[in-house]
Amino acid sequence: MLFEPRLRAGIHDGSISVAYRRWKRPQVRVGGRYRVGSDRIRSMTEFDFIEVDAVDEILARDIDDADAKLAGYPSAAAARSDVGAQDAADVLYRLAFRKIDMPDPRAELASSVALSVGEIADIDARLDRMDRNAKAGPWTREVLREIAHRPAVRAKDLESCSRWPDLATFKVQVRKLKNLGLTLSLPVGYRLSPRGAEYLARSSR
Repeated sequence: MLFEPRLRAGIHDGSISVAYRRWKRPQVRVGGRYRVGSDRIRSMTEFDFIEVDAVDEILARDIDDADAKLAGYPSAAAARSDVGAQDAADVLYRLAFRKIDMPDPRAELASSVALSVGEIADIDARLDRMDRNAKAGPWTREVLREIAHRPAVRAKDLESCSRWPDLATFKVQVRKLKNLGLTLSLPVGYRLSPRGAEYLARSSR
């Protein structure tokens, strides 16, 4: 679930427990658990998780200063402006949530090494699909192999980075591999996860 970077410290310490969204329909559910974090965070363990306790339809005028502060805003006017409410009668959704402690499923996935033949095939299929959808052409195994041979190297110094328009775009691609549990972010650069290393060792692709 996306939050501005400035709000994440408050979510982490519990001082922020409300969010406003201008949606056509709810995009989260009561009881749903969502990861909150920045793509710039290096370590998987630095993500927080929240559980949604309430999703209520409100009007923009219903936001008061006290509630706005629970969402990280100095005033109701600031909250309405930030969420893009043009009129006091605009319909918004108010989300109430709390931070919970739970392991990042990507970390658990990344640590798994006992890959079955079916799991290898599934990773193959996912990487093939990512390759087909990339304007730059097939890239997934190339990046995995370079990370395997050059761990902890700055992203911009990796040769495979040069095929992308800019560093940010390259990092988005590596994040897709991370979401499959194949790579890990380091304070500088990346390395293969145990799952990624096992995949490369066993895949015939």
